[in-house]
Amino acid sequence: MAATTEMQVERVRELIAAIPHGRVSTYGAIAGAAGLSTPRTVAWILRVDGGGLPWQRVIRADGRPAPAVRTRQLALLAEEGVPITDGRVDMRHAFHEP
Repeated sequence: MAATTEMQVERVRELIAAIPHGRVSTYGAIAGAAGLSTPRTVAWILRVDGGGLPWQRVIRADGRPAPAVRTRQLALLAEEGVPITDGRVDMRHAFHEP
């Protein structure tokens, strides 16, 4: 696997910061836009260098939050007016293409 460059890390940060209030994007969409080979790298960047970013706006492609942050993430998204049904974000209405 290729090493993640500082430029890619900064691009991921820019893409996440640009997700509008009330919208979400996916780990995969951000990875693709940043030229990364795997969505897991986006999660890693958020974990180690995500301070100040709207992390709650990055979600799995199926609209479900990661189990470890489920309650907090859904609460934050609901406060922003993101449409949520049965613990899943309505991706047809909330998805933001980076």
